[in-house]
Amino acid sequence: MNNSEVTFAIVVGEHSGDTLGAGLMQQLQLKHPNATFIGIGGPKMLALGFNSLYDMEELSVMGVFEVLGRLRRLLHIRKSLTEHFVTNKPSVFIGIDAPDFNITLEGRLKAQGIKTVHYVSPSVWAWREKRVFKIAKATNMVLSLLPFEKAFYDKHQIPCTFVGHSLADDIPLVSDKNAARRALGLSESAKILALMPGSRGGELSRLVEPFLLTAKKLLNSAPSDSAEIEFVVPMISDKRAEQFKQLQQKFAPELSVNIIVGKTQQVMAASDCLLTASGTVTLEAALVKRPMVICYKFNPLTYHMFKSFVKLRWFSLPNLLANKSLVPELLQSEVTVDNILPLIKERLFEDQSALDQAFTDIHLALKQDASAQAAKAVLDLIECED
Repeated sequence: MNNSEVTFAIVVGEHSGDTLGAGLMQQLQLKHPNATFIGIGGPKMLALGFNSLYDMEELSVMGVFEVLGRLRRLLHIRKSLTEHFVTNKPSVFIGIDAPDFNITLEGRLKAQGIKTVHYVSPSVWAWREKRVFKIAKATNMVLSLLPFEKAFYDKHQIPCTFVGHSLADDIPLVSDKNAARRALGLSESAKILALMPGSRGGELSRLVEPFLLTAKKLLNSAPSDSAEIEFVVPMISDKRAEQFKQLQQKFAPELSVNIIVGKTQQVMAASDCLLTASGTVTLEAALVKRPMVICYKFNPLTYHMFKSFVKLRWFSLPNLLANKSLVPELLQSEVTVDNILPLIKERLFEDQSALDQAFTDIHLALKQDASAQAAKAVLDLIECED
């Protein structure tokens, strides 16, 4: 295969996908340094020379009713990408996460003879299991991050490669708390609670209020002999930081918080406990090995529409991977200050070292050199004769 003729089409829909896409690009570039990368990518991918046809933020939306508000634009983008890739056929198309957008796109491209890969399995093992048949029709290969996903696809005889998770490769087995605090200019003696209400605008709009009100109440109810409590807020971008500031002015303008942009993992390492939205960040927190309380609130209509289809005991990745309740989860109406506060106090002021071994077991299971494994699977697919 001529290096200069290889084109990798990739579409990601959020920052976690951008991280996976960047890791995959780096490995593919080792084999094909002159290859072209095109589609929709985030800032990490752009820094590696990716040609993004649209801003990744356009796809960063969750929930049925949130999507409906932007449906026309999303359909336009998907139609435009389909036409572009059918006219300018890539060597392979890789959809990273964003299943509602990518799997339909993959199906259209596969029907035109383009090989397709879906990187990050949708949660078909949790809800809407029949989507697996659409995935089978749309993709030549699924790349799964979690070991139990491969068993599910094997049962349905759908090609799937377990590659592990790049976060497990990138994060050290031991994250030095004091080193992180020194790097961020934070106190080494304080109790630090990280407030992490999410990376999407909708998440922030629903979670900032209970998170801030919990922080205020924590200050007034901490043990008298405890260290000073500080609050740190890692934000994924300046845009989200500004949204947080506006919400703080509304709900807790007097509360002292330290907003840090673009250093989420370092903030987690510096913290004693995390109050966080659900999502990939909870896996990152488990790999950094910090206790956490996980909260999530959907658009109410979205939640009531789909709650009967979900068949999981837990919704967070640490609990799913451990197959037991390692960390507390609060969902929808459970996300209240009265519910959050005792869980935070327990994890902030009581010994949590027993969690370390469980988190280490998860870390070792996922540490598989994921980006290299994913790149190998993609290149093997390209070179495979139909």
